[in-house]
Amino acid sequence: MTSLQDVVRHLDALLRTADVPDYDRALNGLQLANGGAASRVAAAVDFSGEAVRRAVHSGADLLLVHHGMFWDGLRPITGGRYQRLALAVQHGLAVYASHLPLDLHDTLGNNAQLAARLGLTPDARFGRFQSTELGLTGGADLATTDLAERVRAFAGPLGTQLVVSGFAPERRTRRWAVVTGAGASSATLDEASARGVDTLIVGEGPHHTAVEAQERGIVVMYAGHYATETLGVQALAMELERQYALPWSFLHIPTGL
Repeated sequence: MTSLQDVVRHLDALLRTADVPDYDRALNGLQLANGGAASRVAAAVDFSGEAVRRAVHSGADLLLVHHGMFWDGLRPITGGRYQRLALAVQHGLAVYASHLPLDLHDTLGNNAQLAARLGLTPDARFGRFQSTELGLTGGADLATTDLAERVRAFAGPLGTQLVVSGFAPERRTRRWAVVTGAGASSATLDEASARGVDTLIVGEGPHHTAVEAQERGIVVMYAGHYATETLGVQALAMELERQYALPWSFLHIPTGL
């Protein structure tokens, strides 16, 4: 049995929770306390009724999520909202959320984990949000078709149909960038153009980004918001296993997006 306070203190320091800017609804850190102990961890991308039920069923008393309890804003605690909160409280399930702090962590972050999974070596940060850069970029010399196959092999088993903007079969990727989650935007494409990025790997983005990218000569690989954000919470759970010998499990609850 480990002190929940110790776990939270460790996570907050590791992720620089207090220092990393984020959306107000992220409310990074401990979002729901329990009786004060942690003995088993469950990790999920999203806080939901299904995540709470499966975490409780697994015997977890700490749920790590990327998208936390308040992502849909300030709303009455009724219906499904009440049911999932009541179940968590009844079973002593604490909830810890980390959004952008987890996205940008140098080793445990979604972007670092995805780049490593794809066999890509970064040399700089990429993807500016306020005062920080969330993603990564690096040099390469590989067929874009080969990179697309790597991304497809990663995303497919997680429930995502990879979408890739058009490119010639002989095309090669010389500089890539990874920005997980909702990583495609006009601002991201502006940055890619300015920094010579020819291949951008993201979770998702508005339809217009695919059109805009083709006009700029940038290939965008849309690998799925959910899929690209499955790695960080698992790495974080493994960190708690290493630090405190806490067993953990990943709750795979795909959205298809």
